[in-house]
Amino acid sequence: MNATATTTAQMQFSAGRTSRIYYNESKYELLKQLRLPVYSLSVTAFPLMFYTVFALLLNPHDAAIGGTTLPAYLIASYGTFGVMGASLFGTAAGLASERGLGWLELKRACPMPPAAYFLGKMVMSACFSTVIILLLMLLGAVFGGVHLGFWIGLKLLATLVAGSLPFGAMGLAIGYFAGPNSAASVVNLIYLPLSVCSGLWVPYMFLPKFIRQLAHALPSYHLSQLGLSVIGAGQHEPVATHWEYMLAFTLVCLGVARIGFQRDQGKTYG
Repeated sequence: MNATATTTAQMQFSAGRTSRIYYNESKYELLKQLRLPVYSLSVTAFPLMFYTVFALLLNPHDAAIGGTTLPAYLIASYGTFGVMGASLFGTAAGLASERGLGWLELKRACPMPPAAYFLGKMVMSACFSTVIILLLMLLGAVFGGVHLGFWIGLKLLATLVAGSLPFGAMGLAIGYFAGPNSAASVVNLIYLPLSVCSGLWVPYMFLPKFIRQLAHALPSYHLSQLGLSVIGAGQHEPVATHWEYMLAFTLVCLGVARIGFQRDQGKTYG
């Protein structure tokens, strides 16, 4: 009986320590990025700036699009744009830089679950994504006359933040194969075309036909459509189709990141 109680206590202690490790890794990853203005200010400022210009300053009076007002529509599209930026730059550029500095080798030498490092980056991306979307909603409500309602706003927030995970996985895949000095450029080469071709800057229905056809193969299109479906806009396609695509895309990116992880370990220990 005493042995059983001792074993249970040890398991609880071990689980508690492991949880603490995950918590601390996420906490310090977030603090690190908050202290880097080149990341924290840029990923939050750009979607807010674009929203202010195109949804508030250049918005024709009572303009409507996709069955809703333009300021409401652009919260979902620029929210997707912000989520992509926070996730891709936070994971890809950070991982590539830390690989170049040898930080991952030190991490592997520490008694820390390997997944804690990657989870920390995912949590950090989700936190920045949350801030971006809340600020867009605030701008829309105060200056754009957007009235989403509490539950719709909460659902839109949850949907777009959940969408940070696939792009975080994509960032991990890029970070393992791009160099420390080239990762940011590689992200830009992917991030900006994805944004344009998915209808995040120019609404989807105004894009040329061949780009509209291409958009269905892009994760940014599916996330934006999920966000737009929450507010009753978008192309009104089956929501399950978008989620299935995002799940498949996440698994593919994680598989690519796994290959990069194993390759790095082989270089170090092989």
